[in-house]
Formats: sequence, C-alpha cells, structure tokens
Amino acid sequence: MTSITRVHNRVSTPLGHPWSAKADRLQSATGIMLGSFLLLHMHFESSILLGKEAFYRVVQLLEGGMFSSTGHGFPIVTKVFSVFMLLVVIVHAAVALRRFPAQLGQWRALRSHMGSINHKDTHAWFWQLISGFILFFLVPVHLFTMILNPEIGPHLSAERVYHDNAWLLYALLLPAVVVHAMIGLYRVAVKWGITTKRSGLRKVAKVLIIYLLCLGTASLVSYLFIGSELGIPVQPFVPE
Repeated sequence: MTSITRVHNRVSTPLGHPWSAKADRLQSATGIMLGSFLLLHMHFESSILLGKEAFYRVVQLLEGGMFSSTGHGFPIVTKVFSVFMLLVVIVHAAVALRRFPAQLGQWRALRSHMGSINHKDTHAWFWQLISGFILFFLVPVHLFTMILNPEIGPHLSAERVYHDNAWLLYALLLPAVVVHAMIGLYRVAVKWGITTKRSGLRKVAKVLIIYLLCLGTASLVSYLFIGSELGIPVQPFVPE
C-alpha cells in the first residue's frame, strides 16, 4: 500500500470499527457546536464597535444581569461556560486526531498528492488540518484565561488585550479559528448530505471567512485603542 493510499484511508474512509461511525458523528456534532458558538461569540464581541456602553449591556445580558437586583451580571456564568466549551474542544480534538497524519511520510505523501491534483476539498481539508494544529495550542490558553479571570467588560477586556498583551494571542487565534470553523462547517454540510452544491457553499464559506476576519480585526483594534487610553490600575467601566 502506498503512502498516499494510507493517508487517504486514514482520512477519508471508515476505520472498520463500530466506534468510527460514532466518532464521525461526535466530531461533526461538536464541530457544529463550536462553529455556531464562534459565529455568535464574534458578533457579541463586535458590539464594542458600537461603543463601550453597548458592549457593557451585552455582557450584562449574557451573564444574567436580568436576574440581579443591580442589573450587573454574574462572572461565574462566563467561568462555567468556558469550562463547558473547553470540554467540548477536548472531545472534538480527541475524535479528530484519529484522522490526523501522524507520520512524516504521510505528510509528504499528502503534499505530493495535493500538488498533483487540483481538488478544492482536499486543499480545504489541508488548511483545516494546519489551523486545527495551531488551535490545539491557542484555544486552551484563551479558555483557561477566561476560566481563571472571567471578569469582562469594555475596560477589563481592553486591559487584557492591551496591557496584558493578549492581542498577540488573538492575532494568531483569529485567522486560525475562523478558517478552521468555516471550512469545518462546509465539510460537515457536504459530508452529511445537507447540500450537494459544493461550489456555491464554498463561496459562502469564503465570504464568511473574509467577513469574520474583518469583523474580528476591527474589534481587536477597538480594544487596543480603548486599552491605550486607560490608566493603571484599570477601573471597570460604569455606564453614566
């Protein structure tokens, strides 16, 4: 069996065990959860573009401020949800790793295979592999930060981005997570027969990638500007 065939079998065909089908469904289910969460999360974060008070109100809403006598949300909600998302990420990564080329020869065969054919889905899968490898290291850092320090708000989030230099993490995390998630949702839709119009769906995925990258970059720049204007120690934002 050639190296290319071994890579293809490892990635594209069932592994001949009942667990394989269950793992495929689990990978798709967790992928849909994470991709959908990313779409919502980035739009919630982008409320900073509407001003500090808009972002503050969104945070209080998401943290259950309507159940507080003061209207202030509960940071424990962010902590608990971050723990839950970390567990989902771990499950998703665990079932996805079984399809990951583990040997140098397999990577070489894959690169050679990609160079000999112009198959768009193979190229998309390759970029999903690369972005997934990057996220394996970056996502836990982000989630552990939110678990250990769940306080968020216009000033506190800007402090994290600017004064704590978290912009370095987010600058790497943003393109990797957007590319991985949108290609992942595309591949799930094709894999489970949600649509047969691959060309049109690829265009939608590309548009979403560009849109989310622009949205995320604009939000990150806004936090940098806000953080640069804050004095130390940073005081939480309080609406007038």
